[in-house]
Amino acid sequence: MSFTHYLTSDQREIYLSQGYLLDLPPIYTAEEMTRINAELPNLLVLLKPDENTGEIREWHHTSTYLYEIVMNPRILDLVEGILGPDFYVWGSAFFIKEPRSPGTVPWHQDAYYWPLSPCNTVTVWIAFDDVDEVNGGMKIIPGSHLGGLIKHRKKDDLHATLSLGLEDGTDFRTDSAVQFQLKAGEISMHDDRAIHGSQANPSERRRAGLTIRYSGTNVKPDLEISPDFVAHLCRGTDTYGHTPYAPAPTTRYGRKDYRRRDAPTDGYTR
Repeated sequence: MSFTHYLTSDQREIYLSQGYLLDLPPIYTAEEMTRINAELPNLLVLLKPDENTGEIREWHHTSTYLYEIVMNPRILDLVEGILGPDFYVWGSAFFIKEPRSPGTVPWHQDAYYWPLSPCNTVTVWIAFDDVDEVNGGMKIIPGSHLGGLIKHRKKDDLHATLSLGLEDGTDFRTDSAVQFQLKAGEISMHDDRAIHGSQANPSERRRAGLTIRYSGTNVKPDLEISPDFVAHLCRGTDTYGHTPYAPAPTTRYGRKDYRRRDAPTDGYTR
């Protein structure tokens, strides 16, 4: 592709002030996305009978299929425009809403869930399908990252994909929320403190996206809470030494399992 995958100074300022970026150059062509989507079933067959697609978390550590995506230079160029020259990738997860899915993602801040400090993480959301309001695309509240972390509460919604979330009208308002619209192969970027969420997908179209988490090398994981935490250095050098690194995977499709530990009901999850 001939697109330039570097942020302009104006785009960087928008991200810093609003907490997100849209209208970025496509990462993948339609033909490339067709190939990527054609391989996705090879991951899905690795799920156990009692698991859903939400369990495909951090499988880029064990699958070259996903590792190639999270380490795509087109994406890394854009992330470098926010995090600077030294950063690593540690997280990835699929958020797939099949047609007529009632699943929702409550309003939340990513950083509230993670055993990481300080807050210096960029989430890249890659659209595997065309995404809009009709099929449950994400919404975000501009500038909400500037207010710090807000206490999350237990959600009673049976269709919510997160156990904790924020309640509109208490500590924030949703009337300024921006609806994301992406074509397959495009991405959005958002700050780890930005308040965002999404509604159900009552349409006849699938809404699939892959989230990727990139952090500056100054970000320290709490290995007591997440003993399985590992990362891959994307660019630059790590002069802090906070983070354990894993070798690149060698298997095309492989699952990653976790040593499950109890997590606080109002804090970090794996």
